[in-house]
Amino acid sequence: QVQLKESGGGLVQAGGSLRLSCTASTRILLNAMDWYRQAPGKQRELVASISRDGITSYLDSVKGRFTISRENAKNTVYLQMNTLKPEDTAVYYCHTEGIVSLRDYWGQGTQVTVSS
Repeated sequence: QVQLKESGGGLVQAGGSLRLSCTASTRILLNAMDWYRQAPGKQRELVASISRDGITSYLDSVKGRFTISRENAKNTVYLQMNTLKPEDTAVYYCHTEGIVSLRDYWGQGTQVTVSS
């Protein structure tokens, strides 16, 4: 029912910045939204979350560098990534949960590559 599409990934040098966007096919006013990432050979990990009230949380290793935000009128969530490190290289995925069904919805991912 809900389709998520990420954009904004790319290749950047260490210390640089990228902004990822995730746009949903329906309204997200009542949804908590998340960004996950998965590096080669690693488990998928939760990077950042934002509640429907705008409360945010972050993976310890990205605190102070990444900022999650939402623009409900555009059904979009963002991840601003600053001071990028090679360790941030991964496929980044947008995620939400169905309000009624509690089903997980995932985007297809966007590649972020940080060179040293």
